[in-house]
Amino acid sequence: MRTIDLSHELTLADVLDVAFARANPVLGPHARQRVLAARAVVDAFLQEHETPRYGINTGFGALAEVVIPIDQVVALQHNLLRSHAAGVGQPFPTPVVRAIALLRAQVLARGHSGVRPILVDTLCAMLERGVHPIIPTQGSVGASGDLAPLAHLGLVLTGEGEAEFRGVVMSGQEAMAAAGIPTVQLEAKEGLSLINGTQVMTAVAVLALDRAERLAQTADIAGAMTVEAQLGSVKAFDSRIADLRTHPGHAAVATRLRELCLGSQIIASHAGPDCHKVQDPYSLRCMPQVHGSVRDALGYVRTVLEAEINAVTDNPLIFPDPDGDPRKGEILSGGNFHGQPVSIACDLARISLTTLGSMSERRIEQLVNPALSSGLPAFLTANSGLNSGFMIAQVTAAALVSESRGLCMPSSVDTIPSSANREDHVSMGPIAARRFLDVVANIERVVAIELLCAAQGIDQRAPLQPGKATGAAWRAIRAQVPVLEEDRYLARDIEAVAELLRSGALLAAVSE
Repeated sequence: MRTIDLSHELTLADVLDVAFARANPVLGPHARQRVLAARAVVDAFLQEHETPRYGINTGFGALAEVVIPIDQVVALQHNLLRSHAAGVGQPFPTPVVRAIALLRAQVLARGHSGVRPILVDTLCAMLERGVHPIIPTQGSVGASGDLAPLAHLGLVLTGEGEAEFRGVVMSGQEAMAAAGIPTVQLEAKEGLSLINGTQVMTAVAVLALDRAERLAQTADIAGAMTVEAQLGSVKAFDSRIADLRTHPGHAAVATRLRELCLGSQIIASHAGPDCHKVQDPYSLRCMPQVHGSVRDALGYVRTVLEAEINAVTDNPLIFPDPDGDPRKGEILSGGNFHGQPVSIACDLARISLTTLGSMSERRIEQLVNPALSSGLPAFLTANSGLNSGFMIAQVTAAALVSESRGLCMPSSVDTIPSSANREDHVSMGPIAARRFLDVVANIERVVAIELLCAAQGIDQRAPLQPGKATGAAWRAIRAQVPVLEEDRYLARDIEAVAELLRSGALLAAVSE
């Protein structure tokens, strides 16, 4: 298993590796020194000052002006976690929980939170030994970060809350003991440092983006197969057309569609002057423009998340003195915990993917509708009437697209004041991220349905053969799902192809 040193910046691949238990983080020597330097500033402040410093010797949120006596700052931190662990709903799946724990450890390891190294070491040990806190999905508005869900994470470090260990849900105390990890007695600022930040929304978004990027690439394959099955043209994918608009996604998709269709006997069979078609419908012809726009949007989302996984989103922030004098360090309150960058990115991702799904659903209609298809049997089935073929598969795709459109209401424009109006503008980032994941799941199935229909259409064009790449995709599908000769249980077929998409197996087949 790979080890990731938190002395260095994380990559999105690092987050995915930890999420799926392919790697574990450690607090390396350089990061440990950073953490110690920031902690020394907090300790020096507590020894020499009685002036209020938010989160160190004050209450929280609307109670920020309430000064806490020095002998109660430890109780303050434990009370913070207990009171803020108010999440509800189904728990996040284990990969999301692991990503959340990693990202929180990374924030603390940057050396601006003022915690002791033991907090980071404990989070790393929990990941290594498989102690996964039970974190509810609902309860955060992305205000001072993801307070409620992160409190559920933090409680387990102290032996409270609940966690899953080796497939069994138990108390935090039992899970930590079973894994041989000592629990932590929090000190000044440490409870706050565990919960201030955007790590929940960011973790969900990173896992959603991974699937979204794979989905976008697979949609190109589905579209290319549909072009073949529909006796469409590749002329609209000419590089000279893309050169006149200069959007990078447009050019990339046009190139890829040409490559996917290379060697297609089906396309060559009607490429001459006798072809009766003048132009294909937009859902085929405009794939470079639409799929390309989705790629460009996801590229922006990737840029935001690459920054956010290494961002320090705590508050207040500790800035040690460059010369090493803890008494000269600064403690600054700010708003890095606000989730607006992630929220906007997740909104854009949902809108883009829903557009991708809408195009895919229209291509499905082109294939199954005998009034639109190029001589294909009604609903792609022999003996239609007795057999309904892919009639309701198209309805399922339409339902998924419609549901996704409903999920596209931007979360980032919503806000509701909280904490007695101290937190008077919030990001709704966690909601945006969860909806991002929901839309990904919907559109994966829409594209899976198109792949099934396009493969069935290619079967109808035999003995003409598809292109080298589209043929590889067709064979990968047929290895899992046989040609539809008569009506059968389609839900299983849809899920089988959706899993080919999700796992990356279809992309791998085409790449090979």
